[in-house]
Amino acid sequence: MGRHRIAGGSLAGILVTRERRGFGFWPNLGLGLLGAVVGGALFRIFNLLPDLENVAVSMRDIVSALIGSLLVLALLWAYQRNKAV
Repeated sequence: MGRHRIAGGSLAGILVTRERRGFGFWPNLGLGLLGAVVGGALFRIFNLLPDLENVAVSMRDIVSALIGSLLVLALLWAYQRNKAV
């Protein structure tokens, strides 16, 4: 299990919920996994921050997982908002 995936989901959970534990371990992990896929794809497609790959604990992966997680949360929020209408 990649720590950067858990970190990305946890950071996104903390930013959105403003609570120290975010959504909890398993939701943070799932969010981080989805965020890593979405963010990783976007970072590679648009060649964003290519120099961060050279860091031993890839900061690029953590940043892309965080951004991807926030995008996933935004899409879920938009879906739930439109579903309620």
